[in-house]
Amino acid sequence: MALIGRRLDSGTLNEPLITLVARWAAEMPSAPAFTFVDYAADPAGEKHTLTWGQVHRRARAIAARLREVAEPGERVALLMPQGLEYLTTMIGALYARLIAVPLFSPDLPGHADRLIRVYGDADPSVVVTTTTALPQVERFLDEQSAPRPKDMVLADAVAVSLAASWQGEELALDDVAYLQYTSGSTRAPAGVQITHRNLTANALQVWTAYDARPGETSGVSWLPLFHDMGLILSLALPVVHGNHVVLTDPVAFVMQPLRWLELLSEHDDVVTAGPNFAYEYCASRVTAEEKARLRLGGVRVALNGAEPIRPSTVGGFADAFAEAGLRSEAQSPAYGLAEATVYVTSTTRGGPRFTAFDRAALTEGVARPGTDATLVSCGTPTGQVVAIVDPETRAEVPDGRVGEIWVNGPNVSPGYWRNPEKTAEVFSAVLEDPADGLPAEGWLRTGDLGVVHEGELYVTGRIKDLIIIDGRNHYPQDVEVSAQQAHEGIRRDHVAAFALSGEDGDRVVVVAERGRRGEGVPAEDIGRAVRSAVNAVHELRVDDFVLVEPGGVPRTSSGKIARSACRERYLAGTLPVVP
Repeated sequence: MALIGRRLDSGTLNEPLITLVARWAAEMPSAPAFTFVDYAADPAGEKHTLTWGQVHRRARAIAARLREVAEPGERVALLMPQGLEYLTTMIGALYARLIAVPLFSPDLPGHADRLIRVYGDADPSVVVTTTTALPQVERFLDEQSAPRPKDMVLADAVAVSLAASWQGEELALDDVAYLQYTSGSTRAPAGVQITHRNLTANALQVWTAYDARPGETSGVSWLPLFHDMGLILSLALPVVHGNHVVLTDPVAFVMQPLRWLELLSEHDDVVTAGPNFAYEYCASRVTAEEKARLRLGGVRVALNGAEPIRPSTVGGFADAFAEAGLRSEAQSPAYGLAEATVYVTSTTRGGPRFTAFDRAALTEGVARPGTDATLVSCGTPTGQVVAIVDPETRAEVPDGRVGEIWVNGPNVSPGYWRNPEKTAEVFSAVLEDPADGLPAEGWLRTGDLGVVHEGELYVTGRIKDLIIIDGRNHYPQDVEVSAQQAHEGIRRDHVAAFALSGEDGDRVVVVAERGRRGEGVPAEDIGRAVRSAVNAVHELRVDDFVLVEPGGVPRTSSGKIARSACRERYLAGTLPVVP
């Protein structure tokens, strides 16, 4: 079954998105473009704003400086903290026809190994950082075996007067704009090549899907700029029509989630986004007194994506902030991935929809209405096509059958950086006997499983993560939910379930972090409760249960449970097991 969403005006794809910055600088130079709220400088939030005129000047200065040390097509790595310099550097690199590599400052906790792998794969000619982050970057480069860049540029030290020397160069839609590295934890780095066409198309797709209003709709984000969802929301969307975006640092949100909601309350028409955990985090941490000060009636869209979406989270967030004016229809569960720039589908009208399926039928690959497996609709696409395909026969499956999600559209990347074999496997799929109106070639194989039910997409899991026992498919996220609900001593959303092959058949392993209420509780007691719950709900035997210390279950940079990394640590005996 295929989903063909609203189409885009083909005329809007003839110009690289980033060239519009110059237009807004000419037409409305004093209008606010980007505002960064710095909570490190002031706990109340110190706001710094750049107008479109200032953004264009700073970006031109960066472009001129970068072209002094690099040629078009070379890579420029951004080893910078979140802030306005990050955004102007991205734009400047794109102006200069260089390939930007949006990364992060080496002092970001928990991401050192990923930075080493990604930096080595991108092999940048130039590193851009800031004066404050320079010592950490120098230390990182000195300690790693990766070759040093030809030069290092301090974004905050580039003289704005250099802008006058930049004459501008023509950008081609199919030139690579930047490399978006996916968030896997153990596999080799995968740099997705995002072209100017991809960036332009995806920004227009999101803008069209949500009927955002030029000059009126604002954006608010705390998402990291090195992550695809954060980069599109904070950089690409405001450029479409010269709108204003307000951003802050992810750490500011984690320290006080109320800050996100307070920023949203300042706008009458605002779009925002976050992963599932962020909405659950807000619902559980914001007090009744704090809620009374919020005004969330202006939230047009609160996109929920980047990790599995739970019905309880969507419903809980709506209930928690209804009195603050949050409209239930503002919540928008969505599906996307870096290989499609980021956005693929979302619910855009009428609010989130839940459907209860029969769990036993789902294990057989059939979405049949039931009572024991509720899934959240991820809606429909805009400006692209989504098909549900049998991964073996590469033919479409009918409505109601589970298959692999395939995507086709102008937002789909041409492939991975310097990896032709993986590119051919993922980006060059051919659909067998396509229905009328569907292309045969150019399909992206997402590796995700899904089903179309009543004209909307429901995501059921990852092919590589499926637990297959006695010919039945079990989705690990379902097993993980049953496990964490089995005992209050387990930390929510910090559970990994996976299968191991052995001489006697596949074995099921569940690894869970100990929560605060689990201190002093014997691991055997928690394990007994987990085994009983999983067996009762899924008719599945847990062969080994491992309780680990907080932080012991690895996660990707976007917050997803990294099951493959957890499996490797389990086999290597390196998990921090609770004594």
